[in-house]
Amino acid sequence: MTAFLCELAVLHGAGVQADVLVEADGDRIASVTPGAAPDGDTIRLDGLVLPGMANAHSHAFHRALRGRTQARGGSEQSFWTWRERMYELADELTPDGYRELARAVYGEMALAGITTVGEFHYLHHERGGARYANPNAMGEALIDAAREAGLRMTLLDACYLHGGIGVKADGAQRRFSDGDAETWAARAGELEAGPLSRIGAAIHSVRAVDPDSVRVVAEWADERAAPLHAHVSEQPAENEACFEAYGATPTGVLEGAGALSERFTAVHATHLARGDVDVLGRAGATCCLCPTTERDLADGVGPARLLAEAGSPLALGTDSHALIDMFEEARAVELDQRLLGSARGLHAPEELLEAASGAGHASLGWPEAGRIESGALCDLVALDLGGVRLAGTPRHDPIPSVVFAAGSADVRDVVVGGEPVVRDGVHLRMDVPAELEAAIAALP
Repeated sequence: MTAFLCELAVLHGAGVQADVLVEADGDRIASVTPGAAPDGDTIRLDGLVLPGMANAHSHAFHRALRGRTQARGGSEQSFWTWRERMYELADELTPDGYRELARAVYGEMALAGITTVGEFHYLHHERGGARYANPNAMGEALIDAAREAGLRMTLLDACYLHGGIGVKADGAQRRFSDGDAETWAARAGELEAGPLSRIGAAIHSVRAVDPDSVRVVAEWADERAAPLHAHVSEQPAENEACFEAYGATPTGVLEGAGALSERFTAVHATHLARGDVDVLGRAGATCCLCPTTERDLADGVGPARLLAEAGSPLALGTDSHALIDMFEEARAVELDQRLLGSARGLHAPEELLEAASGAGHASLGWPEAGRIESGALCDLVALDLGGVRLAGTPRHDPIPSVVFAAGSADVRDVVVGGEPVVRDGVHLRMDVPAELEAAIAALP
């Protein structure tokens, strides 16, 4: 039994409580006791303790592009020109190099209070598209990297077949493609989960996966009761091409192929038609918003409030890792909506915190994580309330200040499965800045 004494903690169904004793038996919370007396046998967690946060959408290798695609360039700079830079990077990675880069990126996530990552993984094969001797060498490298960094992972193995609707995969895209959905399913079926990892499925997009193949991926996920994610309506050009080819929006194509359910997550969902919002809501599908990346790539702002009202839980991701800070992603959902609608208070702070924790975990197939209560996984994040950003935070009601002012630098302690991973702002297993520097410097 391991015990943690939290100065303040956000408890599931009970709000913020003081002097909370959290006792863990293995990786689960055995008991939660507010108003406990200090005990020398406990690990003290000062400040405000939150449930671990879930980064529901990550492409780990994109981290190497940070600061390299931001130059001023006028109208020729777009999502599509950024994508070409991403392809160039993807074409250079090896399993060993990717493992080292991902380990460092996941270490950065741990320092930011992320305890579970959903890795949307489509870089499967050798340069030119040949299979590695181990067809899942890349995916297993990512699972190993997350475990070594102390994080839980859902590997969302992505089916990516075409370079566009009716277009053959070419260049770096050949590393992504299994040729057909049945071959993808056979390869993905060989992946094995572990104590800190689970396996899910992904449809890269309707640009890269045709409707018949979407159905194959959806059936694979259904058979395993696994999470299923897809990029949906990230760009207007995607919607236009989809409607021209199939006479339906991307959401309509996914619905027709049987992909939508409570286990489905639409990533971005930026340019949805009103009817799409209703379809996703009726299905109970989650929508994962990645505001920092969506701003960085000039994608636009999705209809977050409408989605929530329609019945879609909201989750959050850092996607391209232009910044890894779940507090920034959470408040951006509200703040970006304010810019569009000239209205404030569309999303309560508690709702935004839930998107970063419980809803994100549920979308990744970890419904027992993302809350502090008996029986839940013992994943905890302690924030320093005495730093300059959070000084003066009301102790009786700290969540608004945390959601709208905190940053990843305020994270002091992180516990995953009852095991400390970060203590006093230092990762206990690795020198994250040095490993990031070395992994990125090693890339061509």
